Amino acid sequence: MINAYSKRLTQDPSQAGAQAMLYALGLQPEDLKKAQVGIVSTGYEGNPCNMHLNRLSETVKKSLPKESTLGLIFHTIGVSDGMSNGTAGMKFSLPSRDIIADSIETVVQAQWYDGLIAVVGCDKNMPGALMAMGRLNRPALMVYGGTIAAGKYKEQKLDIVSAFEAYGKKIAGELSETDYQGVIQNACPGAGACGGMYTANTMASAIEAMGMSLPYSSSNPALSEAKKGECAQAGEALARLLEADLKPRDIVTQASIRNALRLVMVLGGSTNAVLHFLAIAHAFDIALSLDEIQQISQETPFLADLKPSGRFRMEDLHHVGGIPAVMKYLLRENLLDGSCLTVSGKSLQENLESLPELDEHQQILFPVDRPIKSSGHIRVLSGNLAKDGAVAKITGKEGESFQGPARVYNGEEAMLEGLAQGEIKAGEVVVIRYEGPKGGPGMPEMLKPTSALMGAGLGKSVALLTDGRFSGGSHGFVVGHISPEAQEGGLLAFVENGDVIHIDAQANTLTLDVEPAEIERRRQAWTPPALAFSQGILYKYAHTVSSASTGCVTDNFA
Repeated sequence: MINAYSKRLTQDPSQAGAQAMLYALGLQPEDLKKAQVGIVSTGYEGNPCNMHLNRLSETVKKSLPKESTLGLIFHTIGVSDGMSNGTAGMKFSLPSRDIIADSIETVVQAQWYDGLIAVVGCDKNMPGALMAMGRLNRPALMVYGGTIAAGKYKEQKLDIVSAFEAYGKKIAGELSETDYQGVIQNACPGAGACGGMYTANTMASAIEAMGMSLPYSSSNPALSEAKKGECAQAGEALARLLEADLKPRDIVTQASIRNALRLVMVLGGSTNAVLHFLAIAHAFDIALSLDEIQQISQETPFLADLKPSGRFRMEDLHHVGGIPAVMKYLLRENLLDGSCLTVSGKSLQENLESLPELDEHQQILFPVDRPIKSSGHIRVLSGNLAKDGAVAKITGKEGESFQGPARVYNGEEAMLEGLAQGEIKAGEVVVIRYEGPKGGPGMPEMLKPTSALMGAGLGKSVALLTDGRFSGGSHGFVVGHISPEAQEGGLLAFVENGDVIHIDAQANTLTLDVEPAEIERRRQAWTPPALAFSQGILYKYAHTVSSASTGCVTDNFA
């Protein structure tokens, strides 16, 4: 019975008001017998990642079989990470993930939709949609809006991180005002999500590996004919899920989450995947811990020469076979579990059997026996400075250990001012604190600081620690998600300028070299700063959000 939910409104004689309202939409009596599919779009005009999604949603709606299903489009919010980065607006980015999940759950439950197709673009859209699908557990799939094309200026290929790093180069006197404007005016040529293996492309790729989107969804570019074709197939795929009663919790399992995380490690994906997969697993009632993520990273090679630390973009990967070709290679190397189900109704292995291999001349994916790094780039660190864990992004190009005196800033803006004033020196460990889930609040990304350090020529000579998080575009020796955060009285709150900090990405430790008695003295003299907000969504978020070590979820009050 494919209308198992909607029949509560459409077939119950006592629901006369609901039926009258459905007739007001222009429906006929036979339409009320069809399954109702909610098509949620995170489309809005203010962001290239999302500006085309409403058009894609219309194509998806037309693809649903008219004889058995009825597509109904609704919308939820989005926050542009690229635009809000470096401002107080970034505090709203991570909370938007949970607002997206809550709003999708709310509409689908209240409207009694039988199935769900999510058309999503920017970083928090994908995990938000998946969290809702896990809670709802009704036939569902995700359509990714796709990656942006590369920009170009003076024969140089560009993307959004080029614009951020241009600011640091300008500060360092390496870029004229004319060339600075040339970069930022040409970095993003149109619709699509940020073009490297940043958070949006990371999450889209991982979700395809997890089985919740159709083949090529993550690597089909935003404005390609292939993306239109994918949208035209989505409705038939959802109809098959309804007929088979194949639900998200049949597809998302411990094994499929491991597939997703393995792909993240192979591709050199964003550290945000750690936060998001902890939250997705929570929504699906699947046990997942930082220790398990570290284990997956430890046993998975880093193979992809993709930005931000590499040379290539997602559109380049699309031209040599896309994510399915990468997964086909990984399957052959026994790095993925091919038995996991997918939204096609087939197993991952069955999906990949008839699809092309990687182009034999491609230079993006290194072979397993000649990896960029023999283990994953994401490292989960612990120690007195991160009792509940921290997450580092170590590709191997930065080295695997760092030791130096702390240069401490209470917040991102203070650090950027310090950089502009020449305070930060090579060999230092830059600390940005009070940017955690509660302290930010909202755990903003530190892309502007990491990009500014890179642009200023300090990217390879300093490390950066924060209880905030990083954009997928961040690179360098960076450690985030430090838990407990400073706002909660974590040791990060008591670090002072000149304190020696040790980071070891082989032993996976993060240590402050200060005597316990001195730490206790500082603790006794410390008073938690007042929250930055006294009302509104960020005030509510600060009082409900869990630690970064558990995914920053807002519905876990145990």
